[in-house]
Amino acid sequence: MKEELKDIMDEEAKCLGKLLELLNLQHDYILKKDVFKLEAIIEDIEKCNKTIAKAEVKRRAITKGRAMSEVIKELHSDDLEDSYINVKNILSSLTIQKDTNEMILKQGIVYTGKILNIINPNRPNTTYNSLGKIGK
Repeated sequence: MKEELKDIMDEEAKCLGKLLELLNLQHDYILKKDVFKLEAIIEDIEKCNKTIAKAEVKRRAITKGRAMSEVIKELHSDDLEDSYINVKNILSSLTIQKDTNEMILKQGIVYTGKILNIINPNRPNTTYNSLGKIGK
Protein backbone atom coordinates (compact mmCIF):
# COMPACT_ATOMS: atom_id res chain seq x y z
CA MET A 1 0.00 0.00 0.00
CA LYS A 2 2.85 2.40 0.81
CA GLU A 3 4.51 2.02 -2.57
CA GLU A 4 1.26 2.24 -4.51
CA LEU A 5 0.23 5.34 -2.60
CA LYS A 6 3.65 6.92 -3.10
CA ASP A 7 3.49 6.22 -6.85
CA ILE A 8 0.07 7.84 -7.06
CA MET A 9 1.27 10.87 -5.07
CA ASP A 10 4.30 11.21 -7.36
CA GLU A 11 2.06 10.98 -10.42
CA GLU A 12 -0.21 13.61 -8.92
CA ALA A 13 2.78 15.88 -8.18
CA LYS A 14 3.97 15.50 -11.78
CA CYS A 15 0.54 16.44 -13.15
CA LEU A 16 0.23 19.36 -10.73
CA GLY A 17 3.65 20.59 -11.84
CA LYS A 18 2.51 20.49 -15.47
CA LEU A 19 -0.62 22.43 -14.52
CA LEU A 20 1.55 25.04 -12.77
CA GLU A 21 3.61 25.40 -15.95
CA LEU A 22 0.41 25.88 -17.95
CA LEU A 23 -0.85 28.54 -15.53
CA ASN A 24 2.48 30.36 -15.78
CA LEU A 25 2.17 30.23 -19.56
CA GLN A 26 -1.39 31.52 -19.26
CA HIS A 27 -0.04 34.39 -17.13
CA ASP A 28 2.42 35.31 -19.88
CA TYR A 29 -0.35 35.28 -22.49
CA ILE A 30 -2.54 37.47 -20.30
CA LEU A 31 0.25 40.02 -19.90
CA LYS A 32 0.98 39.98 -23.65
CA LYS A 33 -2.78 40.21 -24.36
CA ASP A 34 -2.49 37.27 -26.75
CA VAL A 35 -6.13 36.22 -26.87
CA PHE A 36 -5.76 33.39 -29.38
CA LYS A 37 -3.03 31.59 -27.44
CA LEU A 38 -4.94 32.25 -24.23
CA GLU A 39 -7.98 30.51 -25.68
CA ALA A 40 -5.89 27.62 -27.02
CA ILE A 41 -4.29 26.87 -23.64
CA ILE A 42 -7.69 26.29 -22.00
CA GLU A 43 -7.97 22.84 -23.59
CA ASP A 44 -4.55 21.83 -22.22
CA ILE A 45 -5.51 23.01 -18.74
CA GLU A 46 -8.73 21.00 -18.89
CA LYS A 47 -6.86 17.83 -19.95
CA CYS A 48 -4.40 18.30 -17.10
CA ASN A 49 -7.26 18.77 -14.63
CA LYS A 50 -8.84 15.49 -15.77
CA THR A 51 -5.56 13.65 -15.27
CA ILE A 52 -5.21 15.11 -11.77
CA ALA A 53 -8.79 14.12 -10.95
CA LYS A 54 -8.12 10.51 -12.02
CA ALA A 55 -5.04 10.34 -9.79
CA GLU A 56 -7.04 11.82 -6.92
CA VAL A 57 -9.77 9.20 -7.36
CA LYS A 58 -7.14 6.42 -7.24
CA ARG A 59 -5.63 7.91 -4.09
CA ARG A 60 -9.00 8.21 -2.38
CA ALA A 61 -9.84 4.62 -3.30
CA ILE A 62 -6.68 3.41 -1.57
CA THR A 63 -7.07 5.61 1.51
CA LYS A 64 -10.83 4.96 1.64
CA GLY A 65 -11.53 8.69 1.86
CA ARG A 66 -9.44 9.28 4.97
CA ALA A 67 -7.23 12.33 5.31
CA MET A 68 -3.69 11.90 4.02
CA SER A 69 -2.20 13.20 7.27
CA GLU A 70 -3.87 10.31 9.13
CA VAL A 71 -2.65 7.75 6.62
CA ILE A 72 0.92 9.05 6.74
CA LYS A 73 0.99 8.96 10.54
CA GLU A 74 -0.37 5.43 10.47
CA LEU A 75 2.14 4.14 7.89
CA HIS A 76 5.22 5.91 9.31
CA SER A 77 6.74 6.48 5.87
CA ASP A 78 9.20 9.31 5.30
CA ASP A 79 9.05 8.93 1.52
CA LEU A 80 5.28 9.18 1.55
CA GLU A 81 5.43 12.21 3.82
CA ASP A 82 7.91 13.91 1.47
CA SER A 83 5.62 13.24 -1.49
CA TYR A 84 2.66 14.63 0.44
CA ILE A 85 4.56 17.80 1.39
CA ASN A 86 5.64 18.21 -2.24
CA VAL A 87 2.03 17.96 -3.43
CA LYS A 88 0.90 20.48 -0.80
CA ASN A 89 3.61 22.93 -1.87
CA ILE A 90 2.69 22.63 -5.52
CA LEU A 91 -1.00 23.11 -4.66
CA SER A 92 -0.13 26.28 -2.75
CA SER A 93 1.79 27.62 -5.76
CA LEU A 94 -1.12 26.70 -8.04
CA THR A 95 -3.58 28.60 -5.87
CA ILE A 96 -1.40 31.71 -5.90
CA GLN A 97 -0.92 31.59 -9.68
CA LYS A 98 -4.63 30.98 -10.35
CA ASP A 99 -5.62 33.90 -8.11
CA THR A 100 -3.06 36.15 -9.80
CA ASN A 101 -4.35 35.27 -13.27
CA GLU A 102 -7.95 35.87 -12.21
CA MET A 103 -7.08 39.23 -10.65
CA ILE A 104 -5.28 40.44 -13.79
CA LEU A 105 -8.20 39.38 -15.98
CA LYS A 106 -10.74 41.13 -13.71
CA GLN A 107 -8.65 44.31 -13.69
CA GLY A 108 -8.57 44.24 -17.48
CA ILE A 109 -12.34 43.85 -17.67
CA VAL A 110 -12.92 46.73 -15.24
CA TYR A 111 -10.47 48.92 -17.15
CA THR A 112 -12.18 48.12 -20.47
CA GLY A 113 -15.58 48.95 -18.94
CA LYS A 114 -14.34 52.31 -17.69
CA ILE A 115 -12.83 53.17 -21.07
CA LEU A 116 -16.12 52.30 -22.79
CA ASN A 117 -17.98 54.54 -20.33
CA ILE A 118 -15.60 57.40 -21.13
CA ILE A 119 -16.06 56.93 -24.87
CA ASN A 120 -19.86 56.66 -24.69
CA PRO A 121 -20.92 58.10 -21.32
CA ASN A 122 -24.64 58.80 -21.72
CA ARG A 123 -26.51 55.91 -23.13
CA PRO A 124 -30.09 56.62 -22.16
CA ASN A 125 -32.20 53.66 -21.26
CA THR A 126 -35.04 53.63 -23.71
CA THR A 127 -38.22 51.88 -22.65
CA TYR A 128 -41.63 51.49 -24.13
CA ASN A 129 -44.63 53.06 -22.42
CA SER A 130 -48.11 51.55 -22.24
CA LEU A 131 -49.00 52.89 -25.72
CA GLY A 132 -45.96 51.25 -27.33
CA LYS A 133 -44.10 54.52 -27.82
CA ILE A 134 -40.47 54.92 -26.83
CA GLY A 135 -40.20 56.87 -23.59
CA LYS A 136 -37.16 58.19 -21.81
